[in-house]
Amino acid sequence: MTREQFISHVELNQKALRRFLTALCCGDAHSADDIAQETYIKAYLSSDGFDSPDKFKAWIFRIGYNTFLNHKRSERMFTGYDAARDTPAPDTPEAAFRYQALYAALDHLPAKERTSVLLYYMEGYAIKEVADIVDATPEAVRQHLSRGRAHLRGLLQQPANDGR
Repeated sequence: MTREQFISHVELNQKALRRFLTALCCGDAHSADDIAQETYIKAYLSSDGFDSPDKFKAWIFRIGYNTFLNHKRSERMFTGYDAARDTPAPDTPEAAFRYQALYAALDHLPAKERTSVLLYYMEGYAIKEVADIVDATPEAVRQHLSRGRAHLRGLLQQPANDGR
């Protein structure tokens, strides 16, 4: 893949990758930016051996997912309410609350469930494609989706039930 082809593919898929990484990072745009930058560097350095331009999006998502996992492994700490409280607010008040409940719920999902849910529902990948990206069987992805939906349903309904 030439440099120009790589740049073209990145431009076409940049928003989708950033959206995916931001969701994986439960709304932490700064971490998502860092992971995206590292993803693009890794992808560019190995782009000479990449020969399937029609599968670029899945390839870059897999690199992004693996980079996210590496960051999580290296952190070895839990980011709780105190860290979230110090995170800078988005530019507009509407943006501050639009996905707050979803990000909070996603933060409670195990990484495999969260990733499967995001790739399948948010990015529109087929189960087989999700399985390829996360290096799992299609059956495992179906199980992650089922558990993820159940967990999200329970987590997103909790606030309504707590007030009664």
